[in-house]
Amino acid sequence: MKTKITELLGIEYPIIQGGMAWVAEYHLAAAVSEAGGLGIIGAGGAPASFVREQIQKAKEITKKPFGVNIMLMNPEADQIARVVVEEGVKVVTTGAGNPGKYMAMWKEAGMKVIPVVASVALAKMMERAGADAVVAEGMESGGHIGEATTMTLVPQVVDAVQIPVIAAGGVADGRGLAAVMMLGAQAVQMGTRFVVARESIVHENYKQKVIAAKDIDTAVTGRSTGHPIRCIRNKTTREYLKLEKEGATLEELEKLTLGGLRRAVMDGDVVEGSVMAGQIAGLVKKEQTCAEMIQEIMAQAEELLKL
Repeated sequence: MKTKITELLGIEYPIIQGGMAWVAEYHLAAAVSEAGGLGIIGAGGAPASFVREQIQKAKEITKKPFGVNIMLMNPEADQIARVVVEEGVKVVTTGAGNPGKYMAMWKEAGMKVIPVVASVALAKMMERAGADAVVAEGMESGGHIGEATTMTLVPQVVDAVQIPVIAAGGVADGRGLAAVMMLGAQAVQMGTRFVVARESIVHENYKQKVIAAKDIDTAVTGRSTGHPIRCIRNKTTREYLKLEKEGATLEELEKLTLGGLRRAVMDGDVVEGSVMAGQIAGLVKKEQTCAEMIQEIMAQAEELLKL
């Protein structure tokens, strides 16, 4: 399926894997790229040396293009911004900040820059800064979220910018891909579906929690702090929401979730860890290889888009 995004990125299918911290490491990124999508290594809060190592390992197992997601709040963001240039990464996606100061360096290196945005204003600002495309991410997604839904955000961003738009949040199958393309998106970014991929190094407990989730099983914590995060409900989300209601300070709340995502992903602590997942988790029912997922999604989308 050819779209402006498949042509821009040199990929076969308009499917991009989300750059989830701790989850999106080189095994998953390489597998998605090998299957014809665009795999992404999530830098999260990791040091630059770790990101370099991940890029090098991905290159050993795929010759296809893959990207790196840089969380701009990372204390080593400046170093990581240079590492992706030195390692010849083709695509960078960014979150939690404005990548403007790195734009000239990245463009000079021939890289494609795709910031993740949660509003029309931010999408326009990124276009002015020189972004090649934007990911318009609705609040249905897992992890850090904005206020607008995918259904409302995507068409408004599409109308506001000239660059291609990738939709994210609340998509896990071919119906979702077809739907966002009807809204004007040129591709989809998916996270939650890929969490349960066979190539994903996520702990089995985490995968099973996603597979068992129902439509109402996610909760949003941190609305009062201005940092809303969507996770699957567990002991920690219940405690967090209770403390939030009681007017706890940011410090108290942070203490509760510090290192929670790592514990859930790596150690399988799905009781007190942070099991980040989107509302679409209720649609994710089985573990498959990335190739099986992508083939299934594309077959369904192509069938629907023919009608």
